[in-house]
Amino acid sequence: MSLHDEIHEQPEVIERMLRSQVETAREIAAAIARRDVSGILIAARGSSDNAALYGKYLWGSVSRLPVALAAPSLFTTYRTPPRIAGLLVVGISQSGESPDIVSVVEEARRQGALTLAITNQPSSPLATEAELVLDTATGPERAVAATKTYTAQLAAIALLSAASQGDDRLLTELARVPELMREMLALDESVRAAVERFRYMEQCVVLGRGFNYSTAHEWSLKLKELTYVVAEPYSSADFQHGPVAIVSDGFPVLAVVPQGAVFEHVLQLLQTLAQEQRAELVVLSNDDRALALAQTPIRMPAELPEWVSPMVGIVPAQIFCYHLTRARGHDTENPRRLNKITRTW
Repeated sequence: MSLHDEIHEQPEVIERMLRSQVETAREIAAAIARRDVSGILIAARGSSDNAALYGKYLWGSVSRLPVALAAPSLFTTYRTPPRIAGLLVVGISQSGESPDIVSVVEEARRQGALTLAITNQPSSPLATEAELVLDTATGPERAVAATKTYTAQLAAIALLSAASQGDDRLLTELARVPELMREMLALDESVRAAVERFRYMEQCVVLGRGFNYSTAHEWSLKLKELTYVVAEPYSSADFQHGPVAIVSDGFPVLAVVPQGAVFEHVLQLLQTLAQEQRAELVVLSNDDRALALAQTPIRMPAELPEWVSPMVGIVPAQIFCYHLTRARGHDTENPRRLNKITRTW
């Protein structure tokens, strides 16, 4: 199965994951509630680390608890793990085999913290070490660049959030995600045509904020690992604290900005970039004001709750990266110097 096939498989993957794991998610949410945890620590690498960014925002907004991303080297290389008893410690990994992520969960359990694995391999070392396991039920992912495993991790995080709230409205909104993904997949040919404009791009920035800070990071990662473009992700707020100075006439800026709580803040930045700095804008949005600023507008679904938008918005970004890779003459199936499973310590 090719990378393109796996991008298009995502609606079915998410439908299967939501259907098969909803009761498990409710059980996990109940177990977490019984422990009355004081915060959440998430350990992950690569695309899973970008999923963890989504968890940082979503779980933080729902639970009102501090949510932090772990520094696995403190647990392995430096051998100075922080005191994490009383926390929920979550390891996110497609393969469940990375030793540093497993080490964080292992140490958390030794200290008495509640541990959860979110993985595509429920018999992996990570899942074996954790007390609780949420299976992303993705099935085999053959392409080196993660697509369906990433969105399945986002869906798992969202499902656990909805289950913890006991709100059927949230589950209904989440259940619509596969349908919204299919709307994005229908843009495949138009995105293919649009990327020709960027065939010779060598550097760019990718902007997002809030829930879609994760989307900016994942879009950037896919550009780097597939197209070899130097693509730097930024929160649109952080970008204004210095990095905005790199933008001049024609500099490519890619932005994901669906309607929601942060929309107006990001829109103001895009207006400045377009009108004063004459940036070359690629904009993913469902708001006409943002789309009108872009040389390359990509329309997202109109009825799109912000909290689920990262699962939908990353799909056209994946398509963009796939077609740009081909336009630049690179192999989408064998990115140079990369392997499907990376074991770090």
